[in-house]
Amino acid sequence: MTDYVQEREDELEAIQAIYPEEYQEISFDPACFQITVKTDNYEENPEDGALCTLQFTYTPNYPGEPPIVQIDSCENVDDEDELEEFLTMTADENVGMVMVFTLVSALQEKLQQQIDDRKQREVEEKEQQKMKRDAEEQIRFEGKRVTIETFMAWQQSFYDELQLKKEQEGKKEAMKSGKLTGKELFLQDTTLNESDIRFLDDDGAVEVDESLFEEFDDVED
Repeated sequence: MTDYVQEREDELEAIQAIYPEEYQEISFDPACFQITVKTDNYEENPEDGALCTLQFTYTPNYPGEPPIVQIDSCENVDDEDELEEFLTMTADENVGMVMVFTLVSALQEKLQQQIDDRKQREVEEKEQQKMKRDAEEQIRFEGKRVTIETFMAWQQSFYDELQLKKEQEGKKEAMKSGKLTGKELFLQDTTLNESDIRFLDDDGAVEVDESLFEEFDDVED
């Protein structure tokens, strides 16, 4: 029969030596204790680190079965449920051997991974925000993107508008100087239009004085 009692006593002695400051005894029988697990940079900058306090309770058949492991408290942890599932899986993988040191080390790495993942997300979010701001600024700077077709259409519209402006300015100058072309006088003299209309209103009938043509008859004779 396996001497679990001796294995537990040996592990407990080793744990107290490895974690003198992090170890805190809760009870002697059954053995129950807490170990504070911190990321490497937690002491220097708690906001950039993470901390968890694990509570272990030995069962009569440990290490033939996992100890009772509880997360007592956490600081700056993203997902506590994920950590609990991770500890349960790791404990099941190490049944048959003492595992407190393994669980503490694995949790410390997991906490550091969460911190690293969080920092990476923050970097990516800042980069995305910067790219978005740059894109918006570029759109404001460029305006509507110019293609050959849009440029040709704009150019033709510009020339048409320029030509119209020149014609209007030419007319204004001519009117100021009193010199208009025959066509311009005709277009601006509405009385000519009225005389044509009166002519048409008379059905086009024109009276001819026949005596004016008698002299031509005498010459022929």
